Amino acid sequence: MSIKDNKRIVFKFGTNVLRNDDKEISLSRVYSFIEEISKLHKQGKEIIIVTSGAVGLGAKKLNVDSNESLAIKQSCAAVGQCQLMSIYEDGFGKYSINTAQVLLTEDDFTNRVKYLSISNVLNTLLELKVIPIINQNDTVSAAELEYTDNPLYSISFSDNDKLSALVASKLNADLLVILSDINGLYNANPKDNPDAELITDVKDLTDEILGYASAASKGGRGGMITKLQAAKAVTHSGGSVIIANGKMPQVITKLFNGEKLGTTFYPVEQMSQKRRWIAYATNITGQIIVNEGAKKAITEKNKSLLPVGILKINGVFDCGDVVSVLDENNVEFARGIVNYNSSDTAKVIGEHSDNIFQIIGHKNYDAIITKDNIALL
Repeated sequence: MSIKDNKRIVFKFGTNVLRNDDKEISLSRVYSFIEEISKLHKQGKEIIIVTSGAVGLGAKKLNVDSNESLAIKQSCAAVGQCQLMSIYEDGFGKYSINTAQVLLTEDDFTNRVKYLSISNVLNTLLELKVIPIINQNDTVSAAELEYTDNPLYSISFSDNDKLSALVASKLNADLLVILSDINGLYNANPKDNPDAELITDVKDLTDEILGYASAASKGGRGGMITKLQAAKAVTHSGGSVIIANGKMPQVITKLFNGEKLGTTFYPVEQMSQKRRWIAYATNITGQIIVNEGAKKAITEKNKSLLPVGILKINGVFDCGDVVSVLDENNVEFARGIVNYNSSDTAKVIGEHSDNIFQIIGHKNYDAIITKDNIALL
């Protein structure tokens, strides 16, 4: 599919793209984005924007260091979000386009009911020709600090790269455009290596490709690794992803005029909505390490995970939580919803399913994780 033919498009703007060298909002660049997107909107395209920048703008306005404490960061987000949204509302308003502010937290995705509700709201806004302006709700989100004593705990997203991917995946978007302050994915860090080469097309996110990612850029929380993780989630949902330099003048217009810019990631085999939620949208609370036989049964035969195939568990989890499934080399290859808590699971490690009731006093399932609740990574 040509980029011109994409109907539903998510744009993600990074912090460094929205600010100038003085760390203030770059109004000329933001209004240029708004003008370009307005033209696409008037062509009948459905547009969703995931925007960073609230914390940085708030810190500049308050003249504080947003890294000083969580409370300071949340305060910066509250102040900056007002400024950020007023700019979008004013800009799109000049083209008679309505906007809506949508602030999301990790719980909105991890909670299955809320996760399903998100799409209903966003789809309705799109039907009403409204452009949703989405940001992480940093003012109230503190999930990254809630489980600091549990190294196995990971949250569904902690930056807007992953948030944009979750939104694109949930809405079955045709395309996610991530505009950052870098031209795309290189085979080495171009800031350190002048011979680094831009990779223009990626059809498979292999370990080699993932190894090219560099650490987060200063001023933002993402970096190339989070952008590649976002690309993986979207391409497994049937969409394409473009990472391009948002500081290039008229970059959106050039892309939709067919110019080859940045790095394009192409769709791969599509996961079901439920498996997408398991793989990418949930918080992970623990690990289950399985033997080679169990791994083959899961990956090659689409089988459930039985207790006989488990070697070890790590972490504390409840029935209904999502956990990582690792092989004997401690490499994660799947995620799944557990039918038993960690205490009961530990008691039946290596046992036959027929013995579950005798060992723990109850039995709802033969499997620790049922095959329909396993997502392969």
